[in-house]
Amino acid sequence: MNSGFDGGQFGAQALSAKKFHDDMILGVGKLLVGMDDTVSLAVMALLANGHILLEGVPGVAKTTLSKVLAGLMGLDSQRIQFTPDLMPQDVTGATVPDRKTGDWVLRKGPVFSNILLADEINRASAKTQSALLEAMQERQVSIEGQSLALPHPFLVMATQNPIEQEGVYRLPEAQLDRFLVRICLDYPGRAKEIEMLTLVRGEPEIPKPIANGATIGAWQALVDQVVARDVVLEYVVDLARATRKHPMALLGASPRAALAVLRMARSRALCQGRSHVTHEDIQSVAKHVLSHRLIARPEAELDGWSGEAIIAEALTSVPVIQA
Repeated sequence: MNSGFDGGQFGAQALSAKKFHDDMILGVGKLLVGMDDTVSLAVMALLANGHILLEGVPGVAKTTLSKVLAGLMGLDSQRIQFTPDLMPQDVTGATVPDRKTGDWVLRKGPVFSNILLADEINRASAKTQSALLEAMQERQVSIEGQSLALPHPFLVMATQNPIEQEGVYRLPEAQLDRFLVRICLDYPGRAKEIEMLTLVRGEPEIPKPIANGATIGAWQALVDQVVARDVVLEYVVDLARATRKHPMALLGASPRAALAVLRMARSRALCQGRSHVTHEDIQSVAKHVLSHRLIARPEAELDGWSGEAIIAEALTSVPVIQA
């Protein structure tokens, strides 16, 4: 099969990225059933250097999937159970007095890891959620006026339950925009659920790593080299503009959202062994990149409209122009 690469060092790295993508799906598949599409999206987001929001009702393996992904990636990870009484310094760290010397020393929080597993992120107050904004956008945190860089790569993988309303805080739009993708986990199909019952024997063991920070960083840099032709760029912009003009949209896709779609599409092309972005790449990732960034009008929501429905109509209405 023609990979779309010209060979050489670039082609070899690209093919190794594709193998990593495929091996991640196989690795998770040995422990969790019916997660292939979810894992594929998570790997694309990782290589696109973006954060992931896993959304689903309790019991669909959001937290377990996060742990397994972190283990396979071979990266240092820390987990925080978000609760209403969690404080910002519980995430970022703080300066505390040393009992032996009496000096004030910096005690780094769990955010200083390659992967931060933010479990039930919508249970924390807005003040604590905002502590993640600087980390997610600038890959640094400020403690006592001092800016400290986070490890590279750095990824926030957060989970939330979209149904529960009591004791939770809605994520503000500014923070939702920091997540490259939102991946919704649904109940498995009947056959997959039966397969799950035959496989599960207690809590899955964390698998052995199949990558490390250096190789993942190299693949992330490679995403920028994937070519997007002018007709593809025009298609991304036209999609974004279509969501802004949609009569049922209160808030459409921003220019930053369009950039996010393009970066995720580049990562998808790389994970499939191609050196260029296609319209299919854009269409495949658009819902996952844009749905949490769009807001339907209140009256439209009563009629069943949502961000996903607006995106679906935009994908139907915007013409695909081939070069």
